[in-house]
Amino acid sequence: MRLSLFRRALVPVVAATLLVTPSPALAAPPPPFRDPSLPLAARIDDLLSRLTADEKISLLHQYQPAIPRLGIGVFKTGTEALHGVAWSTDYDNKGAVVKADGTVFPQAIGLATTWDPALVKQVGAAVGQEARGFNARNPTLWGLNLWAPVVNLLRDPRWGRNEEGYSEDPHLTSEFAIAYGRGMQGDDPRYLQAAPTLKHFLAYNNEVNRDTTSSSVPPKILHDYDEQAFRVPLQAGAANAVMPSYNLVNGRPSHVSPDLDGKLRKWAPQDIAVVSDAGAPTNLVNSEKYYPTKAEGNAAALKAGLDSFTDNDTDGSITTNAVKEAIAKSLLTMADVENADRHLLSLRFRLGEFDPPGRNPYAKITPAVIGSPEHQALARKTAGEQMVLLRNNGGALPLKAEQNKKIAVVGPLSNTLYEDWYSGAMQYKVTPLQGIKERLGSAGTVASSEGVDRVALKDLSTGKYLTAPATTGKVTAGGTVAGTGESFDVYDWGAGKNTLRAAANGKFLSYSGGALVNDVDQPAGWFVQQQLKLDAQPDGSYVLEYAGNEANEPWFGPNKFAVVGADGVLTFSSPDAAHATKFGREVLSSGVGSAVAAAKDADTAVVVVGSMPFINGREANDRTSTELAPAQRALIEAVQKANPHTIVVVENSYPTTGWDTLPVPGILWTSHAGQETGHAVADVLFGDKDPGGRLTQTWYASDAGLPSILDYDIAKTGMTYQYYRGKPLFPFGYGLSYTSFRYDNIRVSQAGGKVRVSVDVTNTGARSGSDVVQLYSKNSGVQRLRDFSKLALAPKETRTVRFDVPVADLASWDVARERSVVAAGVYEFSVGRNATDLSAPQPVYVPGERPLPRDLSRPTQAQNFDDYSGATLTDTSKVSGTSVAATAGSWLAFKNVALGGPQKFTASVSNAAAGTTRITVRLGSPTGRVLGSVPVASTGDRYAYTTVTAALAKASGRQDVYLTFDGPVNVATFSLR
Repeated sequence: MRLSLFRRALVPVVAATLLVTPSPALAAPPPPFRDPSLPLAARIDDLLSRLTADEKISLLHQYQPAIPRLGIGVFKTGTEALHGVAWSTDYDNKGAVVKADGTVFPQAIGLATTWDPALVKQVGAAVGQEARGFNARNPTLWGLNLWAPVVNLLRDPRWGRNEEGYSEDPHLTSEFAIAYGRGMQGDDPRYLQAAPTLKHFLAYNNEVNRDTTSSSVPPKILHDYDEQAFRVPLQAGAANAVMPSYNLVNGRPSHVSPDLDGKLRKWAPQDIAVVSDAGAPTNLVNSEKYYPTKAEGNAAALKAGLDSFTDNDTDGSITTNAVKEAIAKSLLTMADVENADRHLLSLRFRLGEFDPPGRNPYAKITPAVIGSPEHQALARKTAGEQMVLLRNNGGALPLKAEQNKKIAVVGPLSNTLYEDWYSGAMQYKVTPLQGIKERLGSAGTVASSEGVDRVALKDLSTGKYLTAPATTGKVTAGGTVAGTGESFDVYDWGAGKNTLRAAANGKFLSYSGGALVNDVDQPAGWFVQQQLKLDAQPDGSYVLEYAGNEANEPWFGPNKFAVVGADGVLTFSSPDAAHATKFGREVLSSGVGSAVAAAKDADTAVVVVGSMPFINGREANDRTSTELAPAQRALIEAVQKANPHTIVVVENSYPTTGWDTLPVPGILWTSHAGQETGHAVADVLFGDKDPGGRLTQTWYASDAGLPSILDYDIAKTGMTYQYYRGKPLFPFGYGLSYTSFRYDNIRVSQAGGKVRVSVDVTNTGARSGSDVVQLYSKNSGVQRLRDFSKLALAPKETRTVRFDVPVADLASWDVARERSVVAAGVYEFSVGRNATDLSAPQPVYVPGERPLPRDLSRPTQAQNFDDYSGATLTDTSKVSGTSVAATAGSWLAFKNVALGGPQKFTASVSNAAAGTTRITVRLGSPTGRVLGSVPVASTGDRYAYTTVTAALAKASGRQDVYLTFDGPVNVATFSLR
């Protein structure tokens, strides 16, 4: 029957025709790849067999184009969903960022401070549901491969992306990654609700020069610390993809690490995809200069295990052309392309894309779930659970509404909520001021002030004031009096950076084409162009300096200082303060004075301070300090002096310093906790909810003792609770409750391959509350969180908490054996409320492997040292291997070596520098007895290795062997025979 019959409009004609035409043939069966009864591998094989070479290659780009002839639509890897569906990039609009308008939960660091994986799994489930809702709204824009969670360990509080991670501890991080990931995936045994992606593999904690710096991580730290946060969630099946990091690890870019197709896929019980970070494939050629051409870089990445290239925005042709060139030059084969395609198609099949309607239960989810009342309630509950009570002197909290009928709520964050780079757009915002007003109701009164100065800036050369228009426009110097148009509110964010809000229209000033315009509600953007400095000059005047993120980029140019032109328009057209316009800074109203006036007659003053997530460190910007902004500190001091009953609410996403010298009786910490922040603050302040949050990082007393942010060897630097030996401001796991707890009757036993620890926990107070019981072990001086349990207890209630720790979990990396080993010996177990407030250690002897003397007679990787100084780790080749990069004065130590009179030292070395370096073999110390030495001449290239040998003096018995260096050299392996 001809298809034209179906297009006729007149029903009688169609009916008549049908009466005389033959019976239609049965419809062709769907191709095997659309048959859900077939095994997944067979379906993928069938689909691949139907694709042309060009179509196969096209799937390698982030934006996988549609294949209409097979009825296959567009697929995109990567919808951001760190604490709610955040944003995506629009395939139909050149990759423009589109923010989601769903539920915004607390930041990831806040999710972790709940210490409640079950709650975070609920959050993950809500995020997965909303991802499906957005996908139903626009499947091209809102993909179901979600780029979350971030599991990089928070080893340094200055990392700009601290807000994105969970904890400095690998066990705690893994628990929340599993919870959030499983929540997003859903519980269906066949289908994925959404496909989470672990970010960013590996050892990535600095934003400064992040694409060119190398994280030098010794094997023990790499295996016992950094890798754990990825291995455990993958082994649990809680992630379906992994994103490599921008940085290099031990000299090799993460995007060509052999671990991508090695360890990652061995850890995961099911297939996973490896997706690149944005622009990282291009970095291999441009900033990193690791490969000379795009074809070579893409080929190396594919062979290493990368599947999807997030590169060049929506233009997939650059990637596909490079891959075609690599194939033409025999750098790749189509089998390599198909291997990557299999991983990507596996995701799409498990998301149900190729199945008939009605089979996938998650396909029934509609946009109605987005921002549902249930999700709003979950956001409020989670925001309350993540708050950490840091101080509560004299029972300052909780507030009693009947005794606190007059409350002052002041501070720069008192009546605003901030989004961050990985946040969606909040459908509504309940600020702390609004939440407290609502909680107090008509029975009380609330006074408020942002506590920021309102100033006018007068051009001292003309006497005219900077003026902002009532609508959006350029700032000029034209006002002769300081009226509304000449008034600006100054917010201090520390490090000398300010934002200025124009009173004329309530908008913040932004850099625009060299001028300033009053055009945004909040600082935001990749380049945060609202950052300004008011630089005091020796003569008492001020100059205005632009301090946006891009101001330090080489392409920005030298002109960062403001000049008022002859036309009155302010532009940043001077390279220095000397040639900039000088302003007088007139305070029209004092922020401190306003806040003090609100606070002095109040029953309680609540000061809300903290960070601006787009300014105080975020992606591409580390913090230079963790101190509170000076103006915020001054505000707290003034308000506390005026009203001794002052409570501080700190709203930020990283540890801050200086609280030990602020005498306020109560301090409550919260992350930027999303749309329900204000309700949650009020819930905790008034005791409707016990503060159940606990810190997931060590809060150090000051910045002064922190090492370089680029030093990743936490054992050497003494970072995190595992290695820190000083007294922290607030320890890992810390947090107070409104009630008190007692721990009794700690029992430790070992049987059946497990260490069992039991403790009786009693709520000794007069009100219900929650506590987090934390179990730690210590062996060889290293402390580790082994387990935890969050429990709620009624007054006087006692409950027994039991922990079972598999002996296998006590394993740590043995550099001599090159594997994880449970070392025989005594392990001390302690139970407590944080990493320093612990019970007396309970010793348990654990049978395991006993230490053996090191055998250096066989080739030994130089990176497997026991101690070192002055050396870093580097790549042996671009494909695999790790070498030690020594410099003049470096040394390596290999302890407890069994020497049987070796006669020769042999080493595989390279030396790219001119001249000769000498390697010396010593005993006992870096200056100990010399056994022998060998010169290493230049090999001309860091990857050009040669073998050098030297005779050794006789030595025997158990000895500590040291290799010392008087110049630069790379050592891959060595032996003493």
